Amino acid sequence: MEKSRRIPVIGKDGLRGVVLEEHPAGGNGRHVLVQFDDGRRAMVPRDALVQKDGTFHLSVGADELDRIQIERPDEPIVLPVVQEELEVEKRSVETGGVRVRTVVHEREETVDTPVLREEVHVERVAVNRMIESPVGIRHEGDTLVVPVLEEVLVVEKRLMLKEELRITKKRLSESQPQHFTLRSEEAVVEPLQPERPATSAGSEGVKSKTR
Repeated sequence: MEKSRRIPVIGKDGLRGVVLEEHPAGGNGRHVLVQFDDGRRAMVPRDALVQKDGTFHLSVGADELDRIQIERPDEPIVLPVVQEELEVEKRSVETGGVRVRTVVHEREETVDTPVLREEVHVERVAVNRMIESPVGIRHEGDTLVVPVLEEVLVVEKRLMLKEELRITKKRLSESQPQHFTLRSEEAVVEPLQPERPATSAGSEGVKSKTR
């Protein structure tokens, strides 16, 4: 609890004082008894005082005070006791933000995948052997044997196996490097400066209330 104090009064031309009674005895409720720093006391009309931030502001100066001054030296002085209380309020204030964007990165990758291809080797093998009838194509393992026939003149006509073509099929594996471009995304966070509010910034406001 804050310490009790008299309510100060500030007037024109540097006139200063304190409120002695807000409801003086015998008054009609429309005046306030004020003790000024120069020793004078006066019954000041309430409509000439404006209370602001725990202080009464007097709308008249020292010259005008003589017209409204009423001395009360023999009457007891009743001092008002006031107490200030804090009234705390909270409000949400934007303090910043972020912007999220994507960045595309590129990288080179090499794909080495084996592929198959076939080669044919032809080998000529001389036979020169007489046969009774034509010989067909045959397989010997992975080799395809194709006979080559020729008729020759003899005492009697016979077929002679002149040669054979030995065709072998081989399967080879070889690498063919190929280049591909791959893309990936990355999130980049950038802080934003908060906009300055129209009123004073702060998460809590404190007001002084006098009663």
